[in-house]
Amino acid sequence: MFELKKIITAFLMPLPAMLLVGFVGLALVMFTRRHKAGCIFIFISLISIFTISFQPVSTSLLKPLERKYTAFLPPSESLDYVMVLGSGHVVDAEIPPTSELSRTALMRLSEGIRILRMYPGAKLILSGYDGGSEMSQARMMATVALALGVAKSDIILLETAQDTWEEARQAAGFVGQKSLALVTSASHMHRALGEFHSAGLEPLPAPTNYLAQSNINQAWVKYTPQARYLEQTERYWHETMGIWWQKIRDLVSSN
Repeated sequence: MFELKKIITAFLMPLPAMLLVGFVGLALVMFTRRHKAGCIFIFISLISIFTISFQPVSTSLLKPLERKYTAFLPPSESLDYVMVLGSGHVVDAEIPPTSELSRTALMRLSEGIRILRMYPGAKLILSGYDGGSEMSQARMMATVALALGVAKSDIILLETAQDTWEEARQAAGFVGQKSLALVTSASHMHRALGEFHSAGLEPLPAPTNYLAQSNINQAWVKYTPQARYLEQTERYWHETMGIWWQKIRDLVSSN
């Protein structure tokens, strides 16, 4: 079920979907007499890719989602756990551990370590499964955390959780009523908190990895289609689909 969900989601993302529309149009032009219809499909594909790679569009979509929660504000009371959600890695002995983590995972981990150092005695929870590789995401993040000075005794690994739903329920098993800061991407925080709340936890949000920025003054950066803006649109759409899935799943399970 998990793999099927990921495959379907991949083809529903804006870029693959628009490329499929373009290929359909190209097939109509090349193999049928419906040239006009084919050209319309190709035009829709190209103009859509241009639009979703355009900063004013991508930022207007993603920024409201990212700014639902402010950056972590240290509470006056103590903190027991800092949990960092996993987000992709590779295993490659020829590159440094920091490069084996995805950019997103490295951003999340660095924020988690920053918060951990504010609270002596707190534990760092790292989560994420192996994704088909010989090392789990959690263990890879632990390798980097150790290299950055975190004590091994302060690290707790959750190595089998495949998604946020599983991460929340595994965390609930031992966090209990103790205080917890949750570190994940700003765009993912709203959905992640929903999963943790449903698992009976009330974590303090600690969003990081902000992508959408409005303060871009150079016209050649702001008004030219770029891959980073396409990434913002895809991130928005990924989280939107995730929220829809969350609502459908909860509705079905409650009936």
